[in-house]
Amino acid sequence: MRGLKAKEIFSIPNLMGYFRILLIPVFCYTYIAKEKYLLAAGIVLLSSLTDLFDGLVARKFNMVTELGKALDPIADKLTHAALAVCLAVRYPLMWALIGLMAIKEGYMGIMGVVFLRKGRMLDGAMWFGKVCTAVLFVGLLLLFVFPHMSSSLVNVLIILMMAVMVFTLFMYIPVFTRMRKETKREEK
Repeated sequence: MRGLKAKEIFSIPNLMGYFRILLIPVFCYTYIAKEKYLLAAGIVLLSSLTDLFDGLVARKFNMVTELGKALDPIADKLTHAALAVCLAVRYPLMWALIGLMAIKEGYMGIMGVVFLRKGRMLDGAMWFGKVCTAVLFVGLLLLFVFPHMSSSLVNVLIILMMAVMVFTLFMYIPVFTRMRKETKREEK
């Protein structure tokens, strides 16, 4: 990978990505240690606004960078994992979602590295990956914003998020299989 320039490292969209990552311990502490659920939800909403605007700013002002393309999904995954861990303190079924998240993201990470070593990458996020990210974020945020939701509704929401995650994982498997076949053909 070529050397990064300060202009890329410190672009406004990338600064928003760093800010999102820095907010993670803040909302975790507020939620777990202080048990100020609505304040923690407000911090998460601030994080989500920066997530919304970083891509818009990057595209509108021609500030799209390779670092930003990597930073944004990393910040998303770290935020989702932190939200899930915070919620697992109150909702035991959340641990199953965390386990599934580890399997899905582990698979995606391993396959990404395998293909990156062969000089290939996914051509951006697939529609089902975007849907999964949105459903996961909305579901986790709802549990943050409504801390007094009934346990049955909480469990339905967690199961829905898990179902979307399993669907997404099974949608990515043929994508990586196709990439593997194409890579083998190209190598011959």
